[in-house]
Amino acid sequence: MKLRVGLVGLGDAWEHRHRPALRALADRFEVRAVCDQVGRRAQLAAAEFGAQTVDGFRALTAREDIDAVLMLAPQWYGSLPILAACDAGKAVYFGGGQQLEPEHAETIRRRVQESGIAFMVEFLRRQSPATLRLKELIATRLGPPRLLFCHHRLPIPEHANHSSRPHRTIVQELVEQVDWCRYVVGKDPHWVTGMTHTGAESEEADYQMMSLDFSEGQSPGTGAIAQISCGRYFPAAWHEAINYRPLAALQVSCAHGVAFVDLPATVIWFDEAGRHHESLESERPVGEHLLTQFHRSVTSLVRRTTDLEDACRALWIVQQADRSFSEGRRVALY
Repeated sequence: MKLRVGLVGLGDAWEHRHRPALRALADRFEVRAVCDQVGRRAQLAAAEFGAQTVDGFRALTAREDIDAVLMLAPQWYGSLPILAACDAGKAVYFGGGQQLEPEHAETIRRRVQESGIAFMVEFLRRQSPATLRLKELIATRLGPPRLLFCHHRLPIPEHANHSSRPHRTIVQELVEQVDWCRYVVGKDPHWVTGMTHTGAESEEADYQMMSLDFSEGQSPGTGAIAQISCGRYFPAAWHEAINYRPLAALQVSCAHGVAFVDLPATVIWFDEAGRHHESLESERPVGEHLLTQFHRSVTSLVRRTTDLEDACRALWIVQQADRSFSEGRRVALY
């Protein structure tokens, strides 16, 4: 069955992830309409796929020839297309790089539940070939995770005006990292401790970190610990500095070894036998993998609901890390 889809927002990942995936899965997806805040970009994408350009997301979601809405990039209207899709009974693919606004997250979760639509979040980190291989190694060779280290550097945008946008981007990165660590460990943390650094010339955070404690019961420090951080402290023009000695996207110390993950497709791990280097470039691209899952969730009789719950849970944990910093104490998450 082909899904007739409308694209809402194209963004930076369009050329290297979404466009190739839609072309490769032409037997499963048919692009009918495109809406983007940059009119010329929408026209080019629509012409390539034989689709029509649409002026607004509400007009797109209301079309009778649309089965699902692919939200592929952040736009000025935020998460409003989700509510429009709920009203129209259209499935939603919530692309990477977008953020559920904290003040609207609960409303969106409730509306999606009430509408009964299929809703899938593009969790790139957890669905990458390297992460899936890491989960296999944890189950077979490395054993349970004990310590996780996850850091990401973002450039300061050129012509930054100290608006809320840089902070919002850091928050979104933290949400994705929290979800990633929850997925790798396989359960929810019980405590969080947060720390925030504010730049001298701005009231916005330029670095945030948190510790997630996955210990059971009332014994903190006895289970897995995840150290998560994200910073925006290099000007965008400092390309060499930004890329100098980059850390592994995720480092995991397990009961029987250590693994270093570089997204999307490299895992280097060590055990008693020594060093093992695995490159998974031959695996299906993550964009195709995710869209295939979305197609299955829309066309099957089993409704997918966990993605939105996971996104809301990760966002709530990040908010509790902010609370931990403001109150100067560790915060329980149970």
